[in-house]
Amino acid sequence: MIPKIIFSDFDGTLTKGTEFTPRFFDILDYSKAHSVPIVIVTGRSLSWAHFLITHFSALDFVIAEGGGVLVRRDENGNPIDEPFVERKNIKHLEVSTKGLLKKFSNISLSADSFGRLTDRAIELSDLLLDIDLFKSVKKFLEKDNINFSTSNVHLNFWSGNVSKYNAVKIFHEKFLSEVSLDECIYFGDSLNDESMFRYFENSVGVSSIKDVLSKLEYRPPIILTGEENDGPDGVYNHLLSLLK
Repeated sequence: MIPKIIFSDFDGTLTKGTEFTPRFFDILDYSKAHSVPIVIVTGRSLSWAHFLITHFSALDFVIAEGGGVLVRRDENGNPIDEPFVERKNIKHLEVSTKGLLKKFSNISLSADSFGRLTDRAIELSDLLLDIDLFKSVKKFLEKDNINFSTSNVHLNFWSGNVSKYNAVKIFHEKFLSEVSLDECIYFGDSLNDESMFRYFENSVGVSSIKDVLSKLEYRPPIILTGEENDGPDGVYNHLLSLLK
């Protein structure tokens, strides 16, 4: 069965690591050839969502910042931002971020945090160099009622009820409610995909998910294996298998 909508994580799922490969374009071609919308659901920033929308005509919607904001095209093809959190949450995040950076002067936000609206990010590689610092940062966020999760590349943190699945539900009800979510598919490989794995019936983990499987309470029903199913290769191979 060809899915009615393809939802997918970005880093490590539609990319190899953080790099684009030709397979990404094969996936977009599949989407176009079968008239199946593809919606990227990523922890990347609002500014990254603008880049994806403006550079790839096959993309009409990108859910960014772990589900905090939707970017879509208007009738002229220009990007429109639709936050999925309240203004008070955005303000709470701003204040908490200032306190975090004041308390931990040896950490800095990720390079793309200047382009973020509903969350902020710290390079995960920096925190993993000092596990005690990592624990202290998470303890600070918990005390300040700030939520957080890790992607392949970042520790993302935000205020409010934000998750990829919540965002997909809002998006679906507002824009494509005529399609049943049971007829759609989701691809992912990261800890911040867990809400999708928990609630989304047709979710698939590409083989790079093996690195976080032991940390997942909820796993996708389908887990691909082998180097040939790593990242975008796994997405493309699985989509082709659905045609058979």
